[in-house]
Order: sequence, then structure tokens, then C-alpha cells
Amino acid sequence: MTEARARTIELVAFTAILVAAAVLRFVDLPTRGTWDADQGHDMLVLRDLVQRGVIPLLGPPTSIGDFHHGMLYYLLLAPAAAVSGVDPTAVTAWIALGGVVAVGVTGWLARSIGGPVAGIVAATLMAVSASAVEESTFIWNPNLIALTSSIALAAAWQAWRARRPRWWIVAGAAAVVTMHCHVLGVTLTPVVAALLVADVRRRRAEGDRAGARAVLVGAGWWIALLLVSYVPLAIHEWTSDASELRAAIAFLTGGAGPASVALPARVPIVGLRVLGWPLAGLITAAPVESVLVSTLVVVVAVWRGWLVPPSDERSGIRWLGAGLLWTVVALAVGASSLATVVLGLPNDHYHAFADPIVFVLVGVGIAALIQGANRSSTSPDDRPSSLPAPVRMAGVGLGAVVLLGLVGWNVGRQPPAVAADGGWPAAQVAAARVLVATHGRPLTLDSLPAVKPADALRFPVERLVPTAIAPAPTSLGTGGHIDETARVVLCDQLFHETIGSDCGGPAEDAFASSIFGEPVLPTFVVLRFEAAPGRWISVYRPTTGR
Repeated sequence: MTEARARTIELVAFTAILVAAAVLRFVDLPTRGTWDADQGHDMLVLRDLVQRGVIPLLGPPTSIGDFHHGMLYYLLLAPAAAVSGVDPTAVTAWIALGGVVAVGVTGWLARSIGGPVAGIVAATLMAVSASAVEESTFIWNPNLIALTSSIALAAAWQAWRARRPRWWIVAGAAAVVTMHCHVLGVTLTPVVAALLVADVRRRRAEGDRAGARAVLVGAGWWIALLLVSYVPLAIHEWTSDASELRAAIAFLTGGAGPASVALPARVPIVGLRVLGWPLAGLITAAPVESVLVSTLVVVVAVWRGWLVPPSDERSGIRWLGAGLLWTVVALAVGASSLATVVLGLPNDHYHAFADPIVFVLVGVGIAALIQGANRSSTSPDDRPSSLPAPVRMAGVGLGAVVLLGLVGWNVGRQPPAVAADGGWPAAQVAAARVLVATHGRPLTLDSLPAVKPADALRFPVERLVPTAIAPAPTSLGTGGHIDETARVVLCDQLFHETIGSDCGGPAEDAFASSIFGEPVLPTFVVLRFEAAPGRWISVYRPTTGR
């Protein structure tokens, strides 16, 4: 086969993969993404940013601890919000597009390390990955880090392999964005920085002092971009008595959250989650498959990184394999909550910065098996294989079986066409029902538990009637005073233990009684309905007409 024909086939294959990735992410997009407090909060911030010019100094709040992620997350989503009139479906589509781009970048990284077949396999696996598709179909800050981390890793490898120091600026910028999208994304920085340090040492050993200085200049730009990106945070700290810093210190000195599992046991649990999630899904839903996929990743890393002749591929696999090892240990130590899976909430997206590494390692390993009849490595400069023909052909068959098995598993476990809570369309319907029940009166929003904001309802209500929500009154009205404000309570049954009673009546009525200062009769409830499984909305009428 001529080189031109081979490139044409490769281009067609990559195009088909990207089309498949887009189809899997964009079909039924309006209804596939979950809609809860995080999504409502992010859309409220985007609305204030693009329509009112309010620049956020902080990003979304963290799940544990009283601090926040970075604000660049909102700047990344702002274009979609601006051109769509702050439409959640458009913002989700922007995230989905980022997921498709991540497939292409990850395939490019795998190709640069292991050759064209490795690139096609890695891109295929990420395109159909049920986990990657899920990450692309709802609004949440961790859902962008697969894109940003793939760019950081691919740019770093390009800087190393092609000896072009300017790529370090791209790698550094992408690593900074990864940190902003999720605080745990800081774990990726040492992975990228390690290759930069190796590049400087290699150039100095070769006597290329000018090249080493150029790499250091790239590192300087990286640091400069990092400092500039956190100027909004510095402004916030200056005006808030360093509340973020104090909260972060309190979190870290407190052991980074409650650790229900000891460190020696956390390491394998976190390892299975990091290695297994991209291709097997949530560990509690597929424990055996998670173990098998994790074993595959480890075997490929050892095989292609330490048991083959020296080559660019071996260097790249060693770098990525060491990066995964660092990630598992760092997360086990610094994020003890990852040892526990919370059912009913999004899981494992927190470490999506490691997903491209897993796809690349598996892609290179499968490609090596498939190409085993021709050479012992996927690197162009490697020697022909000296293995017996039956052994090589068995490897080809094994590679094909593994690839088909992974593709089939993930195609069969794609996210449903409609999210369990109905997504954004269901939130719009719930908001409309609340506004009809309040008859145009101003309303207030309360949430149970109190630590969870009612933003899942606030955004669709304010989108329909911008002036509907009023400041919370102290009561429904006492004496001769008549308060026209309706009280709306959003209760999440998932947190019933924290609340102290069940949603759907007991919890809301107890809360209302504590606010109103008197027992709440059933006739005071204008409307009560389950807007989503376990998520109840209760509307209490004002004193008028009592």
C-alpha cells in the first residue's frame, strides 16, 4: 500500500470516528443531561456574566470543603451562553462539541506515540466510551477536563517529540485550564511538568543550551498564564479576608475530608476507579469489568513501556504510565472521598483528566497486538518481530477480540435518551407549574437540605419571569399584616438523613412550621408534586384568603 493511500484511509477512518462521536453525543441532547442545583447555579452565573456583565471571581463550589473551583470554567462556556440567550441546551451542546474535539486530540496523541493504528483505536474507544459520552451531555465543570487535559498531554508530547519549545506554552495553558475546571486537576500539572524537566535535562546533556533556554522560556509563560488566571481569585481574597485560602487550609489540615477508608485500602479503590472508569464505567455498577480493564491498562503500560526495545513509543508509554501511578497515589492521599461511591450523584468525572491517558495506553496496546504480524512495536523505527508466526497471529486475534469487546460493551451501555430527572425540559415544566400555582404573586425559594441551593428551580423560574422571586419574608403574615409572598420549598429525598425526615410532606411541613411559627395545615399547600424522582416541590399559599 502506498503512503498516500494509507494516509487517505487513515483520514477517512478518523473522520468516521469523529462523526460517530458527534452522533453519540448530540442525539437527544436536550433531555439526556441531568438538571440539578449545580446546573442551575452555573446557568445563573453565566446569565449574570453575559447579560449583566458581572464577572465571577470564583468558579463553582466544591462538593466538599467551603472553597471553589476556578472561574475560567465560566469563560469557556460564555460564548455558547452569549449567542444562545443563555440557553442550557446550547451550553450543553458546547460541552458536547468539546467532547468530540477531545476524541480527535486523544487520537492524535496516541498516533504520535504508537502510530496510525494506535491513534485510530484510541480515538474509537473514546468516541464510543459510555463514560466519555456521559461527560459530554450535561453541564458540570469536571466535564471539560477531558478536553483540556488531552490538549495538555498532546502538546507536551509534541514539544518533547518534535523538539518545539513553543508547544510547552500550549501544554501549560491547557494544564492551567484543567486546574480551573476542577481543583483535583492540579494533579495533572506534575505529569506535564515532569516531561518539561526531562526535556530541559535532555537538551543540556546534548549541549543544546539554546534549546534548554527556550524550554525554560515556555515554562515561564506557563507560570505567567497561571498567575494571570488567578487574578480574579486574588481580588476576591483581598476583599473577603482570604476566605478561600482559609477554607482550603482548614480542609487540608482536617485531613481533606472524612476518611472512612484507610489509605492502604484507598489506593486500590482509587486505582480501579481511575483506570476502569473510562472503559468500564462506575466501579459499583461493573466491578468485574473495572478490574479487567484496570489490569489491561497496567499490563500494556509495563509491556510497551519496559519490555520492548528503546523507541519514542516506549518513552511515551513510560511517561503516561508513571503519570497514572502518580495520579492514583496523589488522589488516594489528597482526595479520600474517592474511596466512597455516592449513588444518585455524578461520580468519577473528578479525575477525567486521566481519561486520555487510559485511552492512549489501551489504544497503543491493542494496536501492538493487531500489528504483531509485522513488527514487535507500533513505532516506525522498530525492528520486525522475531516471534513465531502462530504467536503473532494469536496476538492479532486477541487484539481484535479486546477491541470489539470494549466497543460492544460501551455501545451497549450508552446514557439513556432521557435523564432520570427529565433534564432541562422537566425543569422548565416544574417552573411553569410553580408560577401557575402562585397566580403571579412574588415567591421565595427554600431548599432542603439548606446546604443545597434551590438553583435547579430558581434558574427556570427567573427565565420565565425574571421578577418572580422576592426576598424571603420572616413569616407568612401576622396580625393585620398580609404578606402576598408565596413560599416554595424544594426538597431532595437523597439527603433525607441530613434533613431528618422524608420529602413529599413531612420534611417540608416541619420546615414550614418552623418558619411560619404555627402548624401548617394541608389546606395551606397550594401544590405539591414530585418534579423528578425523589425531588419534591411544595408551594405554600400566603395568608390572603385564609
